[in-house]
Amino acid sequence: METNVAKTDVLLTNALVLTMDEAMNQYHPGAVAVQGDHIVAVGPEDEIKARYRAAEEIDCHDRVLMPGLVNAHTHVPMTLLRGLADDLRLDVWLMGYMMPVEREFVSPEFVRLGTLLACAELIRTGVTSFADMYYFEEDVAKATAEAGLRAVCSQTVLKFPAPDADSYEDSLAAARDFIQRWKDHPLIVPSVAPHAPYTCTDEILRATAALAAEFDVPLHTHLAETALERENMRRETGMPVIPYVKKQNLFDAKVLAAHCVHIDEGEMHTLLHAGAGVAHNPSSNLKLASGIAPVPKMLEVGLNVGIGTDGPASNNDLDMFEEVRLAALLAKGHSGDPTAIPAPTALVMATRLGAHALHIGHLTGSIEPGKRADLILVDTTPLHNSPRFARDPNNAYAQIVYAAKSTDVTDVMVNGRWLMRDRRLLTLNEDDLLAQAREVAHRIDTFLIKREQSVLSKLIALGGSMEQESFEVQVKVRLDDPERVIAALQSPQITIIRHKHYRQYDNYFFFADPQQGRVRFREDNLIDERGEVAHVRTRLTLIGPAREDSFERDVLLSRSRFLAPATYTLRFYREYFKPTAEVVLHKDRLRWLIRYQDTEFYVNVDRVEQPDLGYFLEIKSRTWSRRDAEHKAELVSQLITLLGADKQETVTQDYIDLVPSTG
Repeated sequence: METNVAKTDVLLTNALVLTMDEAMNQYHPGAVAVQGDHIVAVGPEDEIKARYRAAEEIDCHDRVLMPGLVNAHTHVPMTLLRGLADDLRLDVWLMGYMMPVEREFVSPEFVRLGTLLACAELIRTGVTSFADMYYFEEDVAKATAEAGLRAVCSQTVLKFPAPDADSYEDSLAAARDFIQRWKDHPLIVPSVAPHAPYTCTDEILRATAALAAEFDVPLHTHLAETALERENMRRETGMPVIPYVKKQNLFDAKVLAAHCVHIDEGEMHTLLHAGAGVAHNPSSNLKLASGIAPVPKMLEVGLNVGIGTDGPASNNDLDMFEEVRLAALLAKGHSGDPTAIPAPTALVMATRLGAHALHIGHLTGSIEPGKRADLILVDTTPLHNSPRFARDPNNAYAQIVYAAKSTDVTDVMVNGRWLMRDRRLLTLNEDDLLAQAREVAHRIDTFLIKREQSVLSKLIALGGSMEQESFEVQVKVRLDDPERVIAALQSPQITIIRHKHYRQYDNYFFFADPQQGRVRFREDNLIDERGEVAHVRTRLTLIGPAREDSFERDVLLSRSRFLAPATYTLRFYREYFKPTAEVVLHKDRLRWLIRYQDTEFYVNVDRVEQPDLGYFLEIKSRTWSRRDAEHKAELVSQLITLLGADKQETVTQDYIDLVPSTG
């Protein structure tokens, strides 16, 4: 009989084994046999011990032995940004804080440290596999493999310059190279991540899908996270998010879709038919007020829905025990149905379904012969988890989901290798990582404190700013009869280069310190010959504190202005800049670019409608030298006379300074 006993490396005995397989088999007392990197047998302890002898037999002391948890969506290097900016809307948090700090600090060294710190947290909290999306993703992969965890590592691609790429083509090339060199790694599944439809172009979505399909690797993206994203997509494309990305061939790839908060049943079926997985991120969605994903309906449809923490900067931890419990409770509270997501289903989402959502279900997610040995032990004897009932098999799942804490995890094995034994990390130096993280936090604090003291720094941090100074020679004259000026522009001494009609809507932000200047958010509506809006442009201008020089006849040389594209909403900038006061100004502008005595000028005939300040003639020209400014000031004075305006009505203030409430 002894000759029929097989040899194996590790035999785990005396455990309550939760296999999380399709049949939801449990064994108590149960045992698991591990050979190399994989599981060779699981079942009742007496049967397994009769069939196997191991080089190392481990008594689990009646702890729960189960598959390691699968974190279906995160950004692990962002552990170094944990707690950086909280209680903000998603766009303010992302565009106003995360991206500026990332542009300044993210490097291969930053990514490596953040990943190792995250891996320590993940191991301690019973996670054996995770799906990541970030920059310098190969450095994420290297650090993850070094720590011994399993991961789908996805190289971010988006339409903006990123910390690791000046263009999306660079990111795409990096993703291709990364995938080619890591495709057969035992722990890392390389992947590509078009960040989201609103940060990618149609071309990026199609190119990344083609790349993922070419190498048969997952494609990781954010879809339908916020109501604003859904509404913008409908307005811009006439269709919801899921049909839009389908039109871009995104589902040619094996998609892992994070969030999917705002999708309907039809979109769920589209995801199902495409074989896509969904990552539900309850804490992040709640913290950023993105909404509550319709997870019960997704599960009913048949989707593979995993659970993720999202990044530590938006959660703010990587604790999957907390996330699993919240996923179960949130569904109950939102639906009014206490059976919406029962404990067994919640735990399946965090294990087997999560692995399938990541497209690695053939490797991990359940305890079955042939799958990788990704296992954890959970102590259910602490005070908060006692006593343990055995009457109903579902009690075991409920105990893990509703009572267990991540600190109850005692041992973690990935790919047959122990990463933690008796709560002691074996592959990472926790104290050293914490010391390095404190130093990074100090440097980021210094950067943000300096930035917060300067409106200009905040503007530049948004990206796209024109940081060079530009001066203007300018004059304003009140008009009683604008038609006289318009007629005078036909003078043979004036050459009209072009003429345009605008409706301009300005919001001025004022700050407690006048030396900060003021920020103007302008929406320019170009009006066509039919009187309809032909084009809309938005722009930010930081107008510095008064630094004007006067020339003869009240012609001014105005100080520098810093310009930036306004790619976000007015509400975003209001929350980002935090002005102490705001003033609205609307005007109708007729603009001519003219040439007078071989010099170009802009001539504006403005009607300031809100508040009602009347009509003005404004003449402007750019300049870079004092001598040129003096020459142009003389020509401006001549133009005032030529256009029939009254020099006695010259105004030496900007429009906003004429508004009574601004002084």
